[in-house]
Amino acid sequence: MAIGDIIVGIDIGTSKVSCVVGEVNSFNQIEILCTTGSTCRGIRKGKIIDEEEIASAVSKSIHEAEEEASLKINSAYVTILGKYVTIVQNSIVKEVKDKFAGISTKDVSSSIMQVRDIDVPEGKTIIDIVPDVFILENGKVVSDPVGNLSSSFTLKAQIILGDKEYIRQLSSIFRKIGIEIDGLVPNTLAERNLVLDTNELNDNIMLLDIGAGNTDIGVFEGSTFTYTNTIPLGGDNITNDIALVLNISEEEADKLKKQYGLAMRSFIDNDNTIILNTYKGDKKNQSIKSSELIEIIEARIEEIFTLVNKDITTQGIKQRINNVVLTGQGITNINKSDVAGKIILNIPVKISTGRLISTVRPTYRTAFALVRYIASRPFAKTVSSSIDAKSDESFVKTVIERIKEFFYS
Repeated sequence: MAIGDIIVGIDIGTSKVSCVVGEVNSFNQIEILCTTGSTCRGIRKGKIIDEEEIASAVSKSIHEAEEEASLKINSAYVTILGKYVTIVQNSIVKEVKDKFAGISTKDVSSSIMQVRDIDVPEGKTIIDIVPDVFILENGKVVSDPVGNLSSSFTLKAQIILGDKEYIRQLSSIFRKIGIEIDGLVPNTLAERNLVLDTNELNDNIMLLDIGAGNTDIGVFEGSTFTYTNTIPLGGDNITNDIALVLNISEEEADKLKKQYGLAMRSFIDNDNTIILNTYKGDKKNQSIKSSELIEIIEARIEEIFTLVNKDITTQGIKQRINNVVLTGQGITNINKSDVAGKIILNIPVKISTGRLISTVRPTYRTAFALVRYIASRPFAKTVSSSIDAKSDESFVKTVIERIKEFFYS
């Protein structure tokens, strides 16, 4: 990245579209220029159900960002759910062009282009290449081989594939509002460096981002991104359960969830009486015990963790996971959710304590993580989004062409 690069990140969630615009400052850190967001219900159970609503929400968020930051935004990076992502591990051996001059930037760029040469399954396309480690001829492992004297080196990388049909839908949405897609990044890959602490970055970790309507799974073995998927359940399901079972409004259900949020009945101190203000039945002043409310919360949280457990067990990766880190607004404000997760998964579980987790409001955390991830990409040809003062720039490139241009061409 270069000082002055401006990166626009957009996260399309189940309940909201969030936009973060950041600029690389003179200390090579991201300085947030603005954060904007708009309510959106265009995605349900991980599927796009209303392109027009999403387009409208994205357009509104971008327009507000343009007004706040005094910029014209022509392109942006976008998050993608794990269910639309496939990770392929690949490695290649690269001969150095001039072993006496040391490994050059061109050698590295050439190796990255070479490692992406895989058989791509039908219906998939390459959306990201994540250089993992470089191994020199003498066996030394380095993160940046440039300048090392070695006649060859091995590159191990993850090739990230995206579902073509989902990308087509995203392309259609952004084309409607005249915005190019710079690149697509899996949610948990973007969030890794934001929500994990230093020790966790080197551990075998499962990152669970439990949002409003989805739970995104990301498994990392050290720096290696090994697996991602999406469970179509989240915090909104807990709210809906409370509203349905207690026959009250969703607004009151959400308020009760936040006020009495507890994942396990066994941790109740006082079984208080709760008056239901929006009860829809005939009885006035309907009341329940807090244990009844927590029983509803507990059942849905148990289901979420049970489905996650089933998924990682089926994939054969559970035994390699040492720790689980929880993030996301859907569950982290519910006390003892980490304990419930530990019991069901039989793996240590904790709420994220990454040192940067508090640097931005939870609503914009994923979009901010996306901007930071893009800014920190090594060896990229360019990372800056297209920003200018023009309002009539045409939508020339297709989404796939734009993504390929970003990746080391």
